[in-house]
Amino acid sequence: MAVERDDTCDLLCLDLPHAEKIRTDLPELDVVEPAAAAARALGDPTRLTLAAALYRGGELCVCDASWVSGYAQNLVSHHLRQLKIAGLVRSRRDGRLVMYALTEQGRSLVAAVLGAHVAAIPVAGSVDELVEG
Repeated sequence: MAVERDDTCDLLCLDLPHAEKIRTDLPELDVVEPAAAAARALGDPTRLTLAAALYRGGELCVCDASWVSGYAQNLVSHHLRQLKIAGLVRSRRDGRLVMYALTEQGRSLVAAVLGAHVAAIPVAGSVDELVEG
């Protein structure tokens, strides 16, 4: 008895013009690889939690990010560094503090991954906050 599979075609068919158009429009490997690395960076629950905190807070130092997330400062520092390497977070020195914030790519990716969970979060410094404040 033959087993039907729902994940493959039963015959070889190819809409060549349509398939070739898609193929030529695919991003190059030099675009796909960093995007995949950024997506992997948010695959860690600790990093995703920290990114969500930055999404809401706008800019946080390690101490604040640690308190907000409930993780130890050394762990937070390590994960923020990983997010920075992936291009999702930027940092700047403010005296003795190092402040972290999401990049535009980071903000977009967090919104895509968390969807409705961040849709209700007003962006720090946004019109929503100004109206409420």
